[in-house]
Amino acid sequence: MTEENITRIVIGEKEYILIGTAHISKQSAEQVKQVIEAEKPDSVCVELDEQRYQSIKDGSRWKEMDIFKVIKEKKASLLLMNLVVSSFQKRMAKQLDITPGQEMIQGIDSANEIGAELVLADRNIQITFSRIWHQVGFSGKAKLMMSVVYSIFSNESITEEELEKMKTQDMLSSMLNELTESFPKLKGPLIDERDQYLAQKIKHAPGEKVVAVLGAAHVPGIKEEIHKEQDLGKLTRIPPKSKAPKIIAWAIPILILSIIAYTFYTNPSSGIQQALSWLLWNGTLSAIGTAIALGHPLAILTAFIAAPITSLNPLLAAGWFAGIVQAFIRRPNVGDFETISEDVTSVKGFWNNKVTRILLVVVLANLGSSLGTFIGGADVIRLFIDNIFG
Repeated sequence: MTEENITRIVIGEKEYILIGTAHISKQSAEQVKQVIEAEKPDSVCVELDEQRYQSIKDGSRWKEMDIFKVIKEKKASLLLMNLVVSSFQKRMAKQLDITPGQEMIQGIDSANEIGAELVLADRNIQITFSRIWHQVGFSGKAKLMMSVVYSIFSNESITEEELEKMKTQDMLSSMLNELTESFPKLKGPLIDERDQYLAQKIKHAPGEKVVAVLGAAHVPGIKEEIHKEQDLGKLTRIPPKSKAPKIIAWAIPILILSIIAYTFYTNPSSGIQQALSWLLWNGTLSAIGTAIALGHPLAILTAFIAAPITSLNPLLAAGWFAGIVQAFIRRPNVGDFETISEDVTSVKGFWNNKVTRILLVVVLANLGSSLGTFIGGADVIRLFIDNIFG
């Protein structure tokens, strides 16, 4: 059995065997099987949380999704991003003819075969997302979204040999350095905090011999953190939401309405011009977003009508209304939910599947409405200045 990508740590009477894997590598899965069968550990830790573990166990979970509930609970954007991110991994796995996360599945199966205790060692993915989103700021969010979307819809292919190179320390270090340069605040919650969380869970796994199946990126950090005591309560705390976005969200519509009302009072014709500018910019751009998502004509019309109104109320969003109309008219069937995992592996599939098309309608209608708010708002202010000084 090769010791490549395997790190052995002894603390007191306890031995920890860390296997650094590439998440879509066939060789990684085979190595996990070999190590667990040879070492026969008391516990096997896998880099999964309860949510991802359940999704591996129940591949048919999409059939139970209530699309209306997703829209009403404002989870359309998060769900779409989850699907977009998973599509990249699935396309790579499909290219290499393997199952995504096969090394984690193998860790679970091998633990069951030898009677070892299975430990889900990773932090809840929603907590990680929340902490990332809190730290990157507005510009960071925009850059991150663009970077993720670009990487998903690019047609670049990768060889398994290149994947194996990703597991070497030099390649890994350069990747982390590049990530840190692009998103300095991203490495903390995505890598460092999870290194600490994983290290603590691995350290306290039952038994005297523990095997941990990990993404290669976490092995260097865990080697250091496992010698320390970590505060899991602190690492799982969701940061409080900043009040600034909420204040800005209410300040913009109050400012716009005040300007239009004042202009109507002083110059009714200019007030009408301002109101039309606000209606057209908001409605048109939201409708264009819905059209890009190939929404039904009634969904496009809904976005056009709703956007100027919802832009003045931060508690509402044009995409919700357009998405609900799209869902009513083009209601997904069982087949759409059954094929969603496969459909998200291509750009065409995202638009063809009725479920993901609804999500696209929600997200793109909201994006268009947000853009319309800024452009329309700027035009209202321009007309106001012209009216005052003209």
